[in-house]
Amino acid sequence: MKNITFSGFVLAFILFAVTATSCAQEGVKFAKLDPSPTDITLLRLEKDAPVAIKVVYGRPQKKGRAIFGTLVPYGQIWRTGANEATEITFYKDTNFGGNKVKAGTYVLHTIPGETEWTVILNKNLNVWGAYAYDQAADALRFTVKPTTDVEEIEAFSIAFDNGINKAMVLAWDKTRVSIPIKF
Repeated sequence: MKNITFSGFVLAFILFAVTATSCAQEGVKFAKLDPSPTDITLLRLEKDAPVAIKVVYGRPQKKGRAIFGTLVPYGQIWRTGANEATEITFYKDTNFGGNKVKAGTYVLHTIPGETEWTVILNKNLNVWGAYAYDQAADALRFTVKPTTDVEEIEAFSIAFDNGINKAMVLAWDKTRVSIPIKF
């Protein structure tokens, strides 16, 4: 009798597992790899210190295209990356581009120009691109000068210079935009 009960239990378990697996596989659709993958960059003030700033952004690729002034038009609001708007979290009050910023999360938009970029921190979070951009929700707006580098960057990138003069650097193609940071 024990063998029959045990065998019945094993058979019921196998049937349940096969049914559950086939049902789960039918309902789930996995997305293909995004051509502009999401990335995260962090600033720690010391090696094992807590994160001071976190940026989550999409990384579009150059793919032989002309970037600033063409793909990303001058004088127009840009999501500063691809897909969802770039979000930047300050974990403590910070001086960003010479301006006081309260700890919190903001959307980072820019308006690229040939000789000057406008950098914008906006309070409207979880938005796709810059389509729903509302200037009334700006927490901060300032300008910086772009520079040109000899090195071409294929994928739009954001990195932190954690040297004596801390900065967040936006880079794509040969364009660089450096935003000073102080704590």
